[in-house]
Amino acid sequence: MIDRLLSYPRRIICLTEETTETLYLLGEQERIVGISGYTVRPPEARQKPKVSAFINAKFDKILALEPDLVFAFSDLQADIAAELIRRGVTVMTFNQRSVMEILEMILTVGRIVGCEEKARNLVSSLQDDLIAIRESAARFAHRPRVLFEEWYDPLISGIRWVEELIEAAGGECIFPELRQHQAAKDRIVNPADVISRDPEVIIGSWCGRAVKKEWIRTREGWDQISAVHNNHIYEVKSAFILQPGPAALTEGLRQLHAILAHAMNQHVDQLLQPKERTDSAVGLAAPDKGMDQSVVL
Repeated sequence: MIDRLLSYPRRIICLTEETTETLYLLGEQERIVGISGYTVRPPEARQKPKVSAFINAKFDKILALEPDLVFAFSDLQADIAAELIRRGVTVMTFNQRSVMEILEMILTVGRIVGCEEKARNLVSSLQDDLIAIRESAARFAHRPRVLFEEWYDPLISGIRWVEELIEAAGGECIFPELRQHQAAKDRIVNPADVISRDPEVIIGSWCGRAVKKEWIRTREGWDQISAVHNNHIYEVKSAFILQPGPAALTEGLRQLHAILAHAMNQHVDQLLQPKERTDSAVGLAAPDKGMDQSVVL
């Protein structure tokens, strides 16, 4: 009895990708017994049983896996969390919306599974990457004005962690006043307002849908925008930037920096370049999949 009381959760279900990836980076993946169907990082995680989408879940399948803890995310999964609690399941719901809160989430996950030191090492590594990217971006001739599109119709600007990463990567967000709003409906932008703010770079990540650059170019009046006129329209895959976890602070950040460096005609050190396939307009060679991409803890 005492041994069981002193043990850490051993059967964890992750309803979003970021806690799954965090546990893998901490070397604690054996604790995971179920994941979200949207999980793509790391690829080997997809071998785990899939028990949910984003706003719905297979409750009977979750209960059959006998979890001692479920990780959920935000008010968007509040109904799932409430139903699991009613069914007697312990649920930990995170609500990270900023870079600092993402780092705090990683530390909390580490503490919950009894590996706080490894979590601290991971956070330190991620902070070092942020510093290195900021130092590289400091060499830009100026900070280009950036529009980040989270969705295309209605046009939705970037959530807080995305905009913070754009700034770390060297850009200046054109709608900074909207970033603090959690709900996408509160970040809806009038396309006409984009024209007056004249972004030099447009980066789209349409929640899992492929970005149609021609749709962006042909919006009414957008031919006046510098980014359109100079053909600086790019895509970052949602899996790299719209998950508030390690992916955004590693590959997402690197791709943002590579895009902005390309727009500014600035070289990026090989150590800071993306490790996954980037928008072909950036002109980077395809990554070497044989390269070791692990995080040293």
